[in-house]
Amino acid sequence: MTEITGPPSAAQPLFIMAMDQRDSFGSLFGVQNDQPTEKQLADMRAAKMLIFRAAQRVISDTPLVAGRLGILVDEELGTDVARAAKEAGFVLAMPVEKSGSKEFKFEYGDQFAEHIEAFDPDWVKVLVRFNPEDPAELRDAQTATLKRLNDYAEDSRRRWMLELLVPPTSAQSDKYEDSSLYDELARPGLTVQVIEALTKAGVHPGIWKLEGYENTEGAQRVLAAVREAGQPESSCIVLGRNAPERQVDHWLRVAAPLEGYVGFAVGRSNWRQPLVDYLAGQADQERTESVIARHYRHFVHTYLQADTGPEVNEFETHPRLTPDREAVIRTATAGADPRETQLPAWMAQSLLAEVDALRQSS
Repeated sequence: MTEITGPPSAAQPLFIMAMDQRDSFGSLFGVQNDQPTEKQLADMRAAKMLIFRAAQRVISDTPLVAGRLGILVDEELGTDVARAAKEAGFVLAMPVEKSGSKEFKFEYGDQFAEHIEAFDPDWVKVLVRFNPEDPAELRDAQTATLKRLNDYAEDSRRRWMLELLVPPTSAQSDKYEDSSLYDELARPGLTVQVIEALTKAGVHPGIWKLEGYENTEGAQRVLAAVREAGQPESSCIVLGRNAPERQVDHWLRVAAPLEGYVGFAVGRSNWRQPLVDYLAGQADQERTESVIARHYRHFVHTYLQADTGPEVNEFETHPRLTPDREAVIRTATAGADPRETQLPAWMAQSLLAEVDALRQSS
């Protein structure tokens, strides 16, 4: 991929393979009481390296019309992956939250900054579960810890992203009964309230990593809250939430055309089932890596297809179609055949169709 610096944008989105799960990852290996054996630790670390090798296939053989590929991985199970990802040219993001905790706490307590600096990731990431109807003491405690991270990031000039989950309270679950109704009718408005409260308290992540929205109206409400937060400006990316492919595709298609969305971070939807099959002896390593890579490519392709970009007039060049990019794409896809190149024919045809469509719109 072309060397690109700076934060992601609509013209250069960021596509993250997420594998920073720790507690839930351990459940796939039979870990009990958060006390893995040495064998389980070794197996989990090897599995994360397998997922990374699948992502490497994509960065090696998939020319992108626009954008960068990224890896989100933890220190405990992914030290080797983090170092390899930087060397391979991925954008690296690493988490700082304690896995499995209902309240946001730093994984390494007061030493969180030392661990960040030891790896020097491009993005620091934190996951927070936050509902505006949570108890006030919980909201206040989480806000204070987020402000501490925000201040550290400002002082050290580091970029950070906030993965915001807004799970329903018990009262909200009773009211909506069906989780899909909560997602559609309640979650966008609740997310807006959280963003407004956090930004008012001085919490300003560079990226809001958000759950997908069922319709454009919901996504736009949240984007408006992010825009109104003021300086420094923030962008949004879509997370996968371990959803089936069809559901993730829908969320990406809703978000990608909207100004303010700059990519995705999808994890288990890429690798959970292939990894389960691998651990059960139903697929070998080659097959597992191939399937994970295919899922990752699929979501990148879905996003880019849905990302129509801003309107242009006859005097402007489409921001994602410059002469150098078009030349790279056409050279890479020329005569593509699955027997003679790593680039599948269907992908070549799709990329060329995108180029032609962009050419017509510019």
